[in-house]
Amino acid sequence: MVYLEWLHSDYPARQTCQSCHMPEVHEEVAITSVLGVPRTGFRQHTFVGANFLILRLLNQHRGDLSVTAMPAELTAEADRTVDFLRSQAARVTIRSIETSNDRLNAEVFVENLTGHKLPTAFPSRRAWLHFQVLDRNGRTVFESGKLNPDGSIEGNDNDADPLRFEPHYSEITSRDEVQIYEPILGDESGHVTTGLADGVGYLKDNRLLPSGFQKKTAEKDIAVVGKAADDPNFTAGGDLLRYSVSLDGAQGQFQVKVELWYQPIGFRWAHNLIPYESMETRRFVGYYESMPSATAEVLARAEATH
Repeated sequence: MVYLEWLHSDYPARQTCQSCHMPEVHEEVAITSVLGVPRTGFRQHTFVGANFLILRLLNQHRGDLSVTAMPAELTAEADRTVDFLRSQAARVTIRSIETSNDRLNAEVFVENLTGHKLPTAFPSRRAWLHFQVLDRNGRTVFESGKLNPDGSIEGNDNDADPLRFEPHYSEITSRDEVQIYEPILGDESGHVTTGLADGVGYLKDNRLLPSGFQKKTAEKDIAVVGKAADDPNFTAGGDLLRYSVSLDGAQGQFQVKVELWYQPIGFRWAHNLIPYESMETRRFVGYYESMPSATAEVLARAEATH
């Protein structure tokens, strides 16, 4: 669906897929080592995507998987993938902060800088907001979306229970509410699933939209599904989210921190494999559990004081 998402945005008039994932070479190059004639108009076959986790997994378990690529090569490619995401995927802005009646209210705008949904492609991918309020002594007054040591997200219903999922929010008021931009697959009975063969549609799809993407005219395969469809602040190019949190009597000056995290393979997608008695699933879950800190990266951040 990546191409259809791009086609439904305003990117066809200004940027191709190749211009991002296959950067142009701005000099003459010879494409053969023998009798090569220098020519212009070529592109680098970098194909940088978004799955740094698999690169790290292949490297860490190279012996078990008979990986022949050199460790330095896989490390460099994983680092290049993360750099690519951090420089071209998203931007986070704190638009306003105010305090009143022992509450802090803040507006956070998450901007999609890509020509397709963010995240896109394989539905195991998710991005989410980690929002913190600290008092003048650096003590955490409020926190939503913390990454746990095992790779799960604190407060996420789906990580805690495979039959449930976190809804889309226009406003967050408690610690157990987390804004997660993700697709949630449903089966024929309307139950949550991570099985591609069982999925017949989405129960939720609030992945960030590219610039120019119109929710009302999007065809079914790329439609916005769930509460985000009716959220007037979830529009082409990004999402404006409001936080209204209790300060519990804490004293300012307050520091507000926001991070947009990204995970190529979400906690539930890995751990739903546990019941399957096969060598491949046991091995993959073991790999995932052995490197939880490598499963996610921060794509963008912002902070402000009030």
